[in-house]
Amino acid sequence: MGDILHALPAVTALRQTHPAWHIGWVVEPRWQALLKTGNEGPRDQGTEKTGNEGPRDQGTEKAGSEGAREQGSEKTGNEGPRDQGTEKAGNEGPRDQGTEKAGSEGAREQGSEKASASEGRGSAMPVVDRLHFAASREWKRHPLNGKTRSAIKGLRRELRDAHYDAVLDLQGAIRSAVIGRMTGCMRRIGEARPREWPAHWFFTERIVTHGAHVIEQDVELASAVAGDPLTAVSPLLPVDLVAESWCGNWLAEHAAQTGARQIAFITPGAGWGAKRWPPERYAAVAKGLKDRGMQVLVNAAPGEESLAAPIAADGAAVPIATTLPQLIALTRRIALCIGGDTGPLHLASALGRPVVGIYGPTDPSRNGPYGTRARVLRSPESRRDHSRRDAPEAGLLTISPEDVLRATDELLAEEKTA
Repeated sequence: MGDILHALPAVTALRQTHPAWHIGWVVEPRWQALLKTGNEGPRDQGTEKTGNEGPRDQGTEKAGSEGAREQGSEKTGNEGPRDQGTEKAGNEGPRDQGTEKAGSEGAREQGSEKASASEGRGSAMPVVDRLHFAASREWKRHPLNGKTRSAIKGLRRELRDAHYDAVLDLQGAIRSAVIGRMTGCMRRIGEARPREWPAHWFFTERIVTHGAHVIEQDVELASAVAGDPLTAVSPLLPVDLVAESWCGNWLAEHAAQTGARQIAFITPGAGWGAKRWPPERYAAVAKGLKDRGMQVLVNAAPGEESLAAPIAADGAAVPIATTLPQLIALTRRIALCIGGDTGPLHLASALGRPVVGIYGPTDPSRNGPYGTRARVLRSPESRRDHSRRDAPEAGLLTISPEDVLRATDELLAEEKTA
């Protein structure tokens, strides 16, 4: 989940610069709601123990091999990002995203054929023209299964039939590099030092990146497709009208009765235990936020109900379980998100919501909040370590609820004066 969200600013910039390109994206089926509406899939939000919510260097599933076909004359559209910092957080719902173009990786030239830049795009699918599904997690579980072999062959055939001109690997994993090779495309672009070193042998163009944040690195990779000096722009996410309606009704029933003017969203999960701040500390933060007049919701994602329960136990927070489209709709309406290095926090950042990040063994300079107002708390004692230990990292435990509430007060004060 985090990997897709980190890739979207670069893909959006590429689309705005080349609105006529036909762009495809290879994605795990369960994450397709980040790119299109219409199939909610499982109730997975990306915080389970497989760690799919985190950045590229955490073994996550990402939209790895994306492609774009050039379909005629290009329009320039490098408008830059929306101003996310000056928006008032509230319950106003989504902005209309259907008129902005966003895109992804790889290109197939079609000469002078007239481009249909809006084909397959709109508020329901604002970034890409086509999705290709690679259920790699399921394939890994059943590698010798006949259905697995058939699905892989089908994906290979589908990718080759698309005749992409370029493949851009933003995941840097062996599996994404292999999928890129399956396209049959002779131009495959990836990092010179990818997350998984053997992946670089599959690339025909190896780009040395210099950015500190993974989003900046992805933009450098995207710039290599057509030699454009791209900059990160605010990503576009689909607007699912069914999920938006559900969210409005749910908030009217569970939140409006409190009279709270702002919604704080706590997301306590993370890919593994070392990144998880203790639930009892989140509970103290929830109480402090309620005392400040906020409505507090806690993410009770599947498999994380035990983390949400103690936070909501004394009535300071209301637990909420959502599908991924519903989570997107809800996040558009929050005033604040508090959590660790996890998919829902990256989603809040992508949607321009103010965030307080509580970081331990992962480096926020690489995969922390980006493009929004944020406060990141991390102990000087913390060191980058992706060992998937169950116990919270020692430096993480030096962060107190008072530290988080202080950061929250600073952030919300900035919002009021913006």
